[in-house]
Amino acid sequence: ASPPASRPQETAGGAAGARCKTAPSQATGPVTAAAVILDPNQIPEGLQDSKKLSAARRVVLSEAIWRVARVSVGHASVEEIDALNILRASHLAMCRAVEGLDVLADYALIDGNMIPRDLRCPATALIKGDGRSVSIAAASIVAKVVRDRIMEDLAQQHPGYGWEQNAGYPTKAHRTALQNLGVTPHHRRSFKTIHNML
Repeated sequence: ASPPASRPQETAGGAAGARCKTAPSQATGPVTAAAVILDPNQIPEGLQDSKKLSAARRVVLSEAIWRVARVSVGHASVEEIDALNILRASHLAMCRAVEGLDVLADYALIDGNMIPRDLRCPATALIKGDGRSVSIAAASIVAKVVRDRIMEDLAQQHPGYGWEQNAGYPTKAHRTALQNLGVTPHHRRSFKTIHNML
């Protein structure tokens, strides 16, 4: 597959790509989003959908992105996910990421089919945006690396759930650990498997 193209807003140099890394099927951990404004003259080679990259390649690209771009990461906590729902929490994390940039974004390219209602700049939603926008691809990579590190840290604090490998997805081993070890504060209570255990 060809890499994502630069969109007109990105070549002007003021557009932030925003991407959230979580899935409705993940039972554990925060929602993590990143916003990235790329310098049109220093776009790292190889940006694409983070799911198409190896973990090692994502780390290398994430480090390159942090070196040459304006980057911000935002989170929504497990408590916020449970209170708001996964979609609204994802939007909250995206807004936090865009607002955390050290400059005001002129425009935001949002991965998905909805623009967060509290976003404070004009925006366009792009379905499968990480395959259509280099800024969103960059944000996808950064958010994935940050969230994976969070899950690795949580795995050290709560061994036995396999979060360093399953990233919070309810794999068979994770479900077995839930039955044997119980629910942690990092499990999403609104997630059906967790809710049914309480």
